[in-house]
Amino acid sequence: MGNWQDKRILDLFGIELPIIQAPMAGATTPEMVIAASNAGGLGSLPGAMLSIDAMKAALDQIRSATSKPINVNFFSHVAPEPDPVGQMAWRSALASYYVEMGIDPADPVPSSNRAPFDDAYCTVVEDYRPEVVSFHFGLPDGALFQRVKRTGAKIIASATTVAEAKWLDERGIDAVIAMGQEAGGHRGNFLSDDMSTQIGTIALVPQIVDAVSVPVVAAGGIADPRGVRAAFALGASAVQIGTAYLLTPEAKISQFHRKALQASQGDDTALTNLFTGRPARGIFNRLMREIGPMSNLAPAFPTAGGVLAPLRALTEKNARSDFSNMWSGQAAGLAREMSTAALTRYLVEADLS
Repeated sequence: MGNWQDKRILDLFGIELPIIQAPMAGATTPEMVIAASNAGGLGSLPGAMLSIDAMKAALDQIRSATSKPINVNFFSHVAPEPDPVGQMAWRSALASYYVEMGIDPADPVPSSNRAPFDDAYCTVVEDYRPEVVSFHFGLPDGALFQRVKRTGAKIIASATTVAEAKWLDERGIDAVIAMGQEAGGHRGNFLSDDMSTQIGTIALVPQIVDAVSVPVVAAGGIADPRGVRAAFALGASAVQIGTAYLLTPEAKISQFHRKALQASQGDDTALTNLFTGRPARGIFNRLMREIGPMSNLAPAFPTAGGVLAPLRALTEKNARSDFSNMWSGQAAGLAREMSTAALTRYLVEADLS
């Protein structure tokens, strides 16, 4: 394709193709990041589920295999206060599943955590100096934000509404990711928790383009070259792709997740807070069907997953997805199985004539 006219993202990040491989915690591997960047796009390493040592090891591996620009992504949520009463209510709601699986409902459960961006993570950014740093759930506090700025990294962040995009623009980010409600994984919302007012990509992108002074990256429901072209027509300077990369050999997902993606037709996903306490789009499974995808009993992000962990571990041994999240956007049915490098090029180079 190669005839896009807005080259601001290419110039800003120093990349050849306007494709950002989305940072997908638990699924993105260093091999995926390397392949996406070497193919001309922007490979993205998710940091929220990595310890400091694991992040350093991943960055060492990536830097040894590519000199191209990379993105490192972080969550910027506020850790919740302990809520033992809420945790007990959540355990009670899931107790029947424990009994069914032969697990004592009173057994201790592991904690579930995703660390917000903090001093330790910021020090890694200062040491490794990735070309791009991206944030989900808003931005970190001003001191941390300025420390990242001083490394020379370009800072980008997700917005799910025009108001969020304006908020980010006012605080000096370099580009906005316009995340439509079709997108898989955790919503990037931070000014409102009302999921009923989330906006679709085709309506969100041009409104954010008109509202902010920085380039806009389209995300959500885009998995093939047609979606990429549509995003450019709406005013986007680049596209962030997640779900399509889950079908690459470099993705680290379970076989049942892969099979569910392969069978997806777009009407089998929903926003759910059951797995982490925060709305995220995933493919329906038993838990989502029987409890309902959204529950007021799910504890605050990211603590809901601890009680599910024993159930998940037991059923995954039998290749069952009953209690396991299978993140996916609504366009999984449009994805084609190929390598990360091939997908990155295919998205912008395919001949649609």
